[in-house]
Amino acid sequence: MPRPVKRKKVCCLPETNLFGPLNAKNMDADIIMMSVEEYETIRLIDLEGMLQEECAESMKVARTTVQRIYNDARKKLANALVNGIILKIEGGNYKLCEEGQQVYGCGRCRKKRIKEALEQSKKQKNIE
Repeated sequence: MPRPVKRKKVCCLPETNLFGPLNAKNMDADIIMMSVEEYETIRLIDLEGMLQEECAESMKVARTTVQRIYNDARKKLANALVNGIILKIEGGNYKLCEEGQQVYGCGRCRKKRIKEALEQSKKQKNIE
C-alpha cells in the first residue's frame, strides 16, 4: 500500500498565474505547468531568502521533499525563460494557511510585513 500524499502548506496563491513571452504566437502550443507548491518553494527560498530547512518547516514537509520540489520548479522556470515558453501556475497538492492568515500571508510572508509597515506608518502620521 503506497504512502498517502501529504498536502503542503502554502501561504498564498500567486496574484498572476500565467507568465511568458509577450510575442507568443500560439498560446496553446507549449505551456509548462508549475504546481502551487513549486511556486511556493521558489517564493520562500529565492524571494524570502529562507533556507531549505526553514522552507520545509513553513510548508510542514521534510527538507528532502522541499529540495525535490525546488529542483523541479527551477528546471521548469529555467526552461520557460531560456526557451520562451509560457509558464502557468495551477494545481498541486496543497493547503492554504488558516483562514485569518490567507489575505496577508503568514509568519515570514512579505505581504504581512508590508501590511504591518503600512499600519505602522499610519500610526506614526496620526501621532505627529
